[in-house]
Amino acid sequence: MELRRIHPEPGLVGVTEVAAALRAAAPPAERPHLALNFASTADGRITIGGRSGPIGNDADRELFHELRTHADVVMAGAGTVRTERYGRLIRDPERRERRRALGLEPDPLAVVVSARLLIDPDVPLFQDPDSRVVVVTASDGVLEGVRARVEYLRPPEAPEVLPDGTPMLALAPPLRLLRDRYGVERVLCEGGSVLAGALLRERLVDELLLSLAPKLAAGSGPAIVTGPPLDPPVEMDLVTAHEAGGHLFLRYRVANS
Repeated sequence: MELRRIHPEPGLVGVTEVAAALRAAAPPAERPHLALNFASTADGRITIGGRSGPIGNDADRELFHELRTHADVVMAGAGTVRTERYGRLIRDPERRERRRALGLEPDPLAVVVSARLLIDPDVPLFQDPDSRVVVVTASDGVLEGVRARVEYLRPPEAPEVLPDGTPMLALAPPLRLLRDRYGVERVLCEGGSVLAGALLRERLVDELLLSLAPKLAAGSGPAIVTGPPLDPPVEMDLVTAHEAGGHLFLRYRVANS
């Protein structure tokens, strides 16, 4: 599938080439490179009817899976994993073979962030024996009845409690451990919005990959980032822009990470 590049110079580019830019980014010295990946309506909603699926088109879905093909880690908050019913991260055998050709494991490492270990073990990801999952949590508990290979990262710092009572872990230490213990160089974070806000507040985000749909959803659903204000606001530079079927695919470099 091809996308029409509109920035920096016009042209037609394959989805695989666009996604491969994730691997071209050099990780910082102290942690892995981290990219946020979101789909949003034109009025800023990241869900329609509680799910992200209705937002995108075929090109968006193809790019979503290609980005996973180039990531060492796919990270998400427990709420996103539960709502979107995460399963095995790379289901296409041909994509798994392409990962092997790149010197990667057939599937990315799944990282699920949940300060209180509020995770449904019946989610398909945790019932897939081919999946390897690292849970980042402050809880001393473990998940029962899972079939995936599950490990735990427990940051030494107590979680910060947000004004609404939500506990939020310090995420820099787990990212350093992912690099040092697992050799992770590139993390693709797929949400949710609270996790995105926490990563941005700690200046741990290197780029934003935004699929912008020509749709208006209204309502009170979540935006890309929620939580306390970012002070100062995070500045970004537009790196590339592509289009397919009226949907825009924007890659921003975060200037103050």
